[in-house]
Amino acid sequence: MIATLTALLPVAQAGGFVREPGQGATSCVGRNDTICFDYIWDHLGDYVSPTLEHLAIVLSSVAIGFVIAFGLVVISHRRRWLIPAFTGITGVIYTIPSIALFLLLLPITGRGNVTAVVALCLYTLQIIYRNIVIGLANVPASTKDAGRGMGMTDQQLFRRVELPLAVPEIIAGVRIATVSTVAIASLATFAGGGGLGGPLYFAIGQDLFKTGIFIPTMILLAMAVLLDLVLMLIQSRLTRWRSPGAPGRSRGSSFRRRILGTPQADPA
Repeated sequence: MIATLTALLPVAQAGGFVREPGQGATSCVGRNDTICFDYIWDHLGDYVSPTLEHLAIVLSSVAIGFVIAFGLVVISHRRRWLIPAFTGITGVIYTIPSIALFLLLLPITGRGNVTAVVALCLYTLQIIYRNIVIGLANVPASTKDAGRGMGMTDQQLFRRVELPLAVPEIIAGVRIATVSTVAIASLATFAGGGGLGGPLYFAIGQDLFKTGIFIPTMILLAMAVLLDLVLMLIQSRLTRWRSPGAPGRSRGSSFRRRILGTPQADPA
């Protein structure tokens, strides 16, 4: 950790993450108060680039993790005996401490954002894979039987019936994986990755500079909340047919009538 903080010193000094020598104990920074608004306004622009880099790492990791997890689901969906194996393997990966996994990947992928993305996408597999499996398992057997009775193949049933009904669980898994990745990605600095971990851990190493810790922490919190809200909006758009009176309700009702055979009362 000392070596990492030493390597970040020139960057931090250039980016404004350290206090000026002349800032004595009479100033907010000198007293090391929790929130120094003057320091925040003067240096907020220095956090734009780390924030964008952190966001790129998070989105890339979750996207790649989702693709891999979905591929595992496609492989194991009709081969149920593979589900415990995939769940166990992804679970073992998830239990590896974050910094340890970064360090284990260094000889393979080297220092930088590639190592961060590889490690973070591995952490998302357990959450996303398990939620997709649970969502597909919660599809009523009667619904699947109705689809087969209509002549659907397994692929059509999976694509047109099971996946749409499993959307809430799938999005829930992506939401959990995204929020957790926002936090874990701050450790990528120990593998030479970018993001908000650099200024955060440098502030911790610089006599626990509270304002320097406060700024990236609040940015991370805001990023997690905003990404979660975006995913909630995506879920609401994908499941509009579940909401009474929402646009597309008639299409959803027609879908359920075709699959479930649910009668619909004639309008008065």
